[in-house]
Parts: sequence; C-alpha cells; structure tokens
Amino acid sequence: MTAEIIDGKRIAAEVRAEVAERAEALSERGVRPGLATVLVGDDPASKVYVSSKQKACAEVGIAVSDHPLPASTPQEELLDLLDRLNRDPDVHGILVQLPLPEHIDEGAVLLAVDPAKDADGFHPQNLGRLLAGEPVVAPATPAGIQQMLLRANIETNGAEVVVVGRSNIVGKPIAAMLMQRGPGANATVTVCHTGTRDLPEHTRRADIVIAAIGRPHAITAPMLKPGACVVDVGINRTEDGLVGDVDFKAAAEVAGAITPVPGGVGPMTIAMLLHNTVLLAERSESA
Repeated sequence: MTAEIIDGKRIAAEVRAEVAERAEALSERGVRPGLATVLVGDDPASKVYVSSKQKACAEVGIAVSDHPLPASTPQEELLDLLDRLNRDPDVHGILVQLPLPEHIDEGAVLLAVDPAKDADGFHPQNLGRLLAGEPVVAPATPAGIQQMLLRANIETNGAEVVVVGRSNIVGKPIAAMLMQRGPGANATVTVCHTGTRDLPEHTRRADIVIAAIGRPHAITAPMLKPGACVVDVGINRTEDGLVGDVDFKAAAEVAGAITPVPGGVGPMTIAMLLHNTVLLAERSESA
C-alpha cells in the first residue's frame, strides 16, 4: 500500500486565498487587519519563523507591526509593550514568538495578551472556550490539522484518533477539538505521552495518528494500522536534514494517507495564524 500524500502547501494556499478575500472585504469597509509580532532575543529559528509569518501577512493584505526586543529585555518592559498593543485600535492580533528567555515568565506574558487579540489562541480564556466547544480562535497548528483532515476528506466522525504528545500548543488542543461535535470532529480520542505504557498498542488501533512529540522517527511503520491516516507535526533538525516524528518512507507503505515533513502541517500553521488575525479583525468590527 502506498499512502496518499496530504499536500499541506496546496491546502494552505486555499486557506490563504480565502483569508485574502476576507482581508480585502474588511479593507473596503475601512478596516485593515493588523498583526503585531513580538520577538524577544535573537534565536535564529525564531527569527526565521517570525519573518515567514510577516511575509505571509503581507501577501494576504494584513498589516504587520514588528517589535523586536533584545534578549535582556526585562519582563515589565515586555508587559508594557503588550499593554500598548492591547490598546492600539490598529492591532487586531498579537503574536509573541515562543520560547521566551528564561528570565521571563511565559505564563504571565500569555495572560497579558488581550484574549480578543490573541492570534495564537494560547490565552487561558481562549483555551477554556476551546475546551467548552465555543472557541473564538484556536491555536494555529491544531486548527491547521483539523482543516487538513476536513479538506483531504479524512473521516473523523466516529474515528479512533490517537494523539501522541500532550503539549498545550498541539496535543491538548487538537484532542479537545477532535472530540467536539461538528465537522472535522466527533472522534474518540486517546492522548498518549511519556507515561503511556505500551504506545504501539494504542497507535495500532487508531484510524488517525497525530504525532507531536518532537522525536525523529518515533512513530514507525509497525506501530500503524494498515490504511490509517498519519499526521506528522514534528520538525526535527538532523544530519539528514528536516525530518518528522514519523518514519515517513516506511509509514507511507502502510498508511492510507500521510502528511510529509516539510510541506505538511507547517504551511497550515502559518495559514491558520492569518485566518485567526482576520477573524479577530472581523470580530472587532462587529463589536
């Protein structure tokens, strides 16, 4: 069996085209969607991520205000900046690039972002609404995964889903989203993690496996049910280049559908950040 490749680049292009139309409609009504990016420090990977997000914003008509800060920035100075951005009517979404320097309390920073401008969907209020099935915005990577499943016609209704990883950024939110009632959801979800006793026992029964653990090739072909859909969230830098959490080549011979790395979930994350920013601008207009 050779798996169907779920093309994240193609699906992300669809989402971005839709976002561009919505951004143009807002601009015609005098509202230019605006995203503020905040990067503390000079981590090379973070700088690349922020730059790619800013470029994507420009391509769909979202205005970007860039706020780079040195790694030595005191926490209070960062919180003051967020307060100013919260009060700026031209800013509809705020993105604080993680991770932050060790001397800054990440939780305090996430709390300081106005939930109505939380483009990442990480504020506890927005995560709580997500769990309750009443999301305003969802974290971009889980939202991207759900859109991939929907647009690739992967059936989730009644499906057995195993999420490998329990982070607040991916694992927990996607589990909550897939167990809700509605399109691209209504699944039976198991979350596995470092405390799981027999991971293959769980993954082999799954119709959909979502790998988000940050270990190269941790999910192997014998761990999969023939015909399963495999979503690989991992991006691991190795001597052989970028690889995912799934042994792609071998898994593709067993799975029915699979996302590649790169070119799978990554492009969807940026696309859904754009979606969130325009959504927040739309909500601000109607408020």
